[in-house]
Amino acid sequence: MRMILGIFLSGLILVAGLVVRAPGAMGTENFQPARQAMVSAQLQGRDITDPRVLAAMGRVPRQRFVPKALASQAYGDHPLPIGWGQTISQPYIVALMTQWAAVHPGAKVLEVGTGSGYQAAVLAELTDKVFSIELLPELARRAAGRLKSLGYAHVQVRCGDGYQGWPEEAPFDAIVVTAAAARVPEALEKQLTEGGRLVIPLGPPGGAQTLVRYRKVKGKLVAEASLPVRFVPLVRPTP
Repeated sequence: MRMILGIFLSGLILVAGLVVRAPGAMGTENFQPARQAMVSAQLQGRDITDPRVLAAMGRVPRQRFVPKALASQAYGDHPLPIGWGQTISQPYIVALMTQWAAVHPGAKVLEVGTGSGYQAAVLAELTDKVFSIELLPELARRAAGRLKSLGYAHVQVRCGDGYQGWPEEAPFDAIVVTAAAARVPEALEKQLTEGGRLVIPLGPPGGAQTLVRYRKVKGKLVAEASLPVRFVPLVRPTP
């Protein structure tokens, strides 16, 4: 949930494999037309083709994950500030990272960089095992409360150092990192299961960065896709 600027291309819980949404999980229903227009124009109109990802993006009430004053802009084709120097990524980037993660029902997923909790909510529409790490205590607290209130009770949020991953819950079938690092953190590589997918932006702060999808093959990460992007840096706790 940390992207500063998206790159524009051409252009609940699971029960027995079914997504069940708790009462009120859709948020204020007058946002439904804007949400569906976002799915149609920004996602289907580009290269988001996974029907489960499209359905998830069409269900999660994005307006509940941005400041109230910006709710009317929630479904715009751009990121928005969420406070503490952080942002919520534009819908397309959230959908692309989710599609690249290829999350199946029952998969265990780690997100590094909870932010407002929006990416975690989208992932929680696809599996009931979502673990999310946020460095900033207030963001972590607010995201955990927001996710719980919207019915995403199976998302576990931890305040901590994303570079260390979540070793107690490893291995993960997919890892989604929402801030840029100079290289793939060693702990995340180790915590990815064989055949698992890792989606991460790589590059220096304020410089050229690349969103990369890796797959773990015979214990090594193999790059499968990439896209130029610009994210805020993945920072570590102050000593």
